[in-house]
Amino acid sequence: MSNTAEFIEQDAPAKAGRKPGKAAALVPDVELSGDLVSAQNQMAVLNAEQDDRVRAVAEQLGYALPADCTNPDLIQRDIAANMRRSVEACLEVGRGLRVLKEACAHGDFIERLDRLGVDRHVAARFIQAAGKFANVPTSAHLIKAIGSQSKLLEMLVLDDEQIEELELTGQTGELTLDDVATMSVKELRKALREARENGEAKDRVLADRSHKINELEHQLAKKPKVVVVKPDEEAAKLRKEVVTTTYELETQLQGTLRKAFADLAELGLESGEDHRAFGAALVRNLEVTLAAIRSEFHFPELSIDTLPTWNTLLGLDEAAEG
Repeated sequence: MSNTAEFIEQDAPAKAGRKPGKAAALVPDVELSGDLVSAQNQMAVLNAEQDDRVRAVAEQLGYALPADCTNPDLIQRDIAANMRRSVEACLEVGRGLRVLKEACAHGDFIERLDRLGVDRHVAARFIQAAGKFANVPTSAHLIKAIGSQSKLLEMLVLDDEQIEELELTGQTGELTLDDVATMSVKELRKALREARENGEAKDRVLADRSHKINELEHQLAKKPKVVVVKPDEEAAKLRKEVVTTTYELETQLQGTLRKAFADLAELGLESGEDHRAFGAALVRNLEVTLAAIRSEFHFPELSIDTLPTWNTLLGLDEAAEG
């Protein structure tokens, strides 16, 4: 160490603009303990895992990390730069917020939202929008039709299937892309509410029909499988059960369903809304189901003139004659 100090003192006056001074003290090497090295290694592993998680979320959402870096400060600055009112910017903000949330330590995300001036509930809706529209194969037409942040947030009431259908076919239910583009926010909110209610009504009808089919299958499954001694009698009994079940279904269609359609028509007259398209969709579903049954069992087509009455099918005419 003394040799080094002497060299520094001898060399110092030879350099221009420098005054002779005291020799710089050399810092001895610090020997790292095994525990410190282990802690550093664990920290490096945790940082690498965190980096992988952040990159995975960014890739899933289609978010370009600023400077290809997972540093939360850079992501926050990128979000601040994208905070405009355009739909594309809102989605980009939502993607950035989702990635920022993954990049932040526990409790740090809310503080960063406060620094950005973003309400946590608004941030949650932006993140929801980014996740919902990230699943759309190509959202250029839909995003153009939406056109504003307010409409974008209203569209969140639609499920993923409806959004994808709207993008791919230009329509979901009664709602079209042209409607989305031309309607005001208030009009769009009303149309979306009606679309959701119609979808829920359709789901209830389908669920009720599925329940009745399951009940019928359960009843048929409970029938004991025995050797039929008299196939004609067994067939006659089964035919009677099928006729009875079909008659009950037809009675419900003529009663409950007709009343529901009548109520909808009456409400439509009061509100000026036309529910015929909704009724046509339900009737068409029934027609498709009946057509599938006719095709599966090769039932022949019968004209109305040759159709037997329900009394004949139920055997009531024979009972009356007896």
